[in-house]
Order: sequence, then C-alpha cells, then structure tokens
Amino acid sequence: MGATLGDATLGCHFHNDSGMAVGNSITAVLEGVHQVQGCINGYGERTGNADLCSLIPNLSLKMGFETIPADRLSRLTTVSHHLADLVNLTLDPHIPYVGSSAFTHKAGLHTSALARRSDAYEHLNPVSVGNATRVVVSELAGRSTVLAKARAQGLDLSTEDAQRVVDRIKELEHIGYQFEAADGSFELLLREAQGWKQDFFEIESYRVFVEHRNNDVVAEATVKVYVGDERVVTTREGDGPVSALDRALRAALSWAYPEIADIHLTDYRVRDLDSSDGTSARVRVLCEHADIETAWGTVGVHENIIDASWKAVVEGLVIGLLRHVKRNGDD
Repeated sequence: MGATLGDATLGCHFHNDSGMAVGNSITAVLEGVHQVQGCINGYGERTGNADLCSLIPNLSLKMGFETIPADRLSRLTTVSHHLADLVNLTLDPHIPYVGSSAFTHKAGLHTSALARRSDAYEHLNPVSVGNATRVVVSELAGRSTVLAKARAQGLDLSTEDAQRVVDRIKELEHIGYQFEAADGSFELLLREAQGWKQDFFEIESYRVFVEHRNNDVVAEATVKVYVGDERVVTTREGDGPVSALDRALRAALSWAYPEIADIHLTDYRVRDLDSSDGTSARVRVLCEHADIETAWGTVGVHENIIDASWKAVVEGLVIGLLRHVKRNGDD
C-alpha cells in the first residue's frame, strides 16, 4: 500500500511519546511516504520528535534510501554536537550513531578482537557518520587495551610498561577512580609509565574561599605556580570555587602559554562514592575540557571536593597543552 491520497505526496510527523518516533517514520517511508519530519537529536516538546541523527543514517546507510547528499552524512556527528551546544543541553553519550559512546568499547577481549575484525563489533564504520571508535579503560582492561590506547596516542609502550599501567589502574579504581570518561587522565598514566613528568608548570599552592557579597555569592581563588624559574601569583573570582580556581590557574599560565585561551572547561560532574560516610565520604570529580579540535575528560578523587576538583582541572589543562604541542609537531 503506497502512502498517497490521489495525486498528493504524503509526509509524516511523529512524536516520541512511546519511544517509537524513528521506527514509525521508517515504517511510513516503507509505505511510500516521501517526506519525513524530525529534529536533530530528537528535540521537541514532551519526549521529542523523530531524531534525524538516527533516522537519516538508518534510511541512507542501512536501507538504501536517499536522504541528504552522501558527502554530508559524515557531518552528522558534528552537527549533532554543535546543536547541543547551541541549545545548551548536554548530549546523551549513548544516543545512537552520534553519541560519544556509540562506538565505544571497554572489555579487554572485546577490544583485542576489535583490532582484528571491527565489523564484528561495530554495525557500521563510525567515520561514515563523522564519529570515531573509542577504546576506554576500566577494571576489564588488559595489556592489549592499554597498548592499543598507547598506540592511538602515538606512544611506544613496552609490555612491561603496559602491565604497570594495568596494575596502577586497578589500584586507583579501588579508591574510586574511573577512567571510562577520563581519557585525558589515562593518557597521563601512559606517559608517566614511560617516566614522563609534565614540565609546563609546577604548583606551589592554591587557596579558595566563598564570600556572600551584596546579596550575591562569589568565590575567589589564589594560585601560586612556577613556570620555569618564574614564580607567578594570581587571584581570580568565579561563580563557584571550581570556576575561580580554573580562572586563576589560566591567568597564571596565559602569559607563557597563550594557547590556553582556546582550552575551555565544558562540563563538571561530582559523584559521592560512599554516601554512608556523610560529608566525610570520598567524591569523584569528572571534568571535560575542549579546545578548537578535540575534547577530553579528567578525573580527581579525594575526601575534599575542592582537592578532587583541583586535580581534575589541572590535568585537564595539562592535556590541553600537550594536545597543542602534538599538533605543532614538538612532542
């Protein structure tokens, strides 16, 4: 049965109230509908509209229908993330095709097999929609996973170094660290296994306090660092303690590393690791930074939320500076 009404060409417009918007849209196309309405990332009232980021690749790459020009399919992930930034909504990492976890693998045996037959674990080449394969590290990591991640970073790790990294990951995860969303912190572990020590700057101390001022709450942070032989002391205010620390550290480093202006703190999350201990429980802080080309995550764990945050912020900036150096061919 074709979806026609006399000489009219029909379209469809589905909402996702029952989680069927994409499925119903595909069914409508199979019945002869020529126009499908939807939104990038499924945005819309209530539970949203048909998600074009799932609908377009399903129709084009799985079913052979022509939707958008073929040379634009690879822009889908970029468009999805750009729209999420514009509307200021964090994109669900598990969203099909374009989510950061859509082609992510973590099990040791799984990632080892992935290197041999990627099509056995990925339903299509992620590059076709502008995404990429990601291998994350967890308690399931083995040496093969660590070595694969090292190669992806251009690091030549020995099997002995890789085993030390695996052992270190297990130690850190025992006290609350998690590296699945902290690829930046993991990269630092890889480098440290080779004896690398960051020499961009050295922290002397930091302090931060929160003040109620003129019916507003303002955080102020002071950071003291050494850049080479130069001792730098800066103070900055922020909306909260983490914002103030981030701004103060940037101010202390910007004269030596102007590229730090392109590194932004884009996400900050806190998790209580043991609520039974009340306010004395350890917390895990995950930060996400991004520059003009890439994004990365870092993690900090401590009983003090400020110290956990400080660790994640510092590592985030270190990775940003490393990425800049690598792009300029000096690493």
